Amino acid sequence: MADNNYSHFQHPYFVLTGIPGLEQKYYWMAFPLGAIYVIALFGNGVIISTIKSESSLHIPMYYFLFMLALADMGLALCTLPSMLGIFWFNYKSIAFDACLVQMYFIHTFSAIESGVLVAMAFDRVVAIWDPLRYGTILTNGVVGRTGAIILTRAVFVVFPVPFLIKRLPFYRSNILSHSFCLHQDVMRLACASTRVNSLYGLIAVIFTKGSDSLSILFSYVFIFRTVMAIASGKGRLKALNTCVSHICAVLIFYVPLIGVSVIHRFGKHLSPLTHALMANAYLLVPPVLNPIVYTVKTKEIRKKIIQIFVQTKITAEG
Repeated sequence: MADNNYSHFQHPYFVLTGIPGLEQKYYWMAFPLGAIYVIALFGNGVIISTIKSESSLHIPMYYFLFMLALADMGLALCTLPSMLGIFWFNYKSIAFDACLVQMYFIHTFSAIESGVLVAMAFDRVVAIWDPLRYGTILTNGVVGRTGAIILTRAVFVVFPVPFLIKRLPFYRSNILSHSFCLHQDVMRLACASTRVNSLYGLIAVIFTKGSDSLSILFSYVFIFRTVMAIASGKGRLKALNTCVSHICAVLIFYVPLIGVSVIHRFGKHLSPLTHALMANAYLLVPPVLNPIVYTVKTKEIRKKIIQIFVQTKITAEG
């Protein structure tokens, strides 16, 4: 009878944890986190504005980079404000529905980023395998449809997740393990069977990041076979050099993701601090490092950043 009374009960809010064991250093940690937030927004914003304004960058490779920067900016906007609220203002509460909204957008932007990385891998395949037909294969229409497919897949795959959480009762603990709401973290607090959630979560991961990682792997197997067929060493090096930025972006995204997955499955004996740090790395590292990688490799983006700083200096002196 008691269980029936609680079957539809939900806490009005959840409590975000931050980083366990480092509570005394939260105020000081907020400064580097604030810097990370600024770098993520500024770096991705510069990439977006540069690609939009520079006609020389209106090619498929940079259109996909534009999509990647949007996904990275979305991830930063979803996660860092709640983290800064904890570390600077000790504001740990998040309303139940707000938690579901944050969860939805975090997982959606993550799925979008994974899909964009696949599209970028296909872009590199076409550019190296058949460079003379690059513009006829990857037309603006193909790029636009690819972006629409990536967005649609992410939106609809993640869409059921908040509703699967909403149906569960929560009448015991409401303390989450992280500084933001993730499906697996909220799910573990439920006071009912979460088998459907776990099964759907597994299917969603396989359908998005699992299939995407395999697609990227097969793309690079094909790329390396094509490159090895190039006669000159200089030609091989030049072809591989066009893939360096994308390989870095793939590693930046998938290495923390694999680390989080391994720890979640096999690291139950590890401290909460380790779990929290890995989850933070998974969501914070790509929005910060991707702009740095592509700025180093793209002359037009470097020129745009220099132009911004020069204009700022002139304005300050004037």
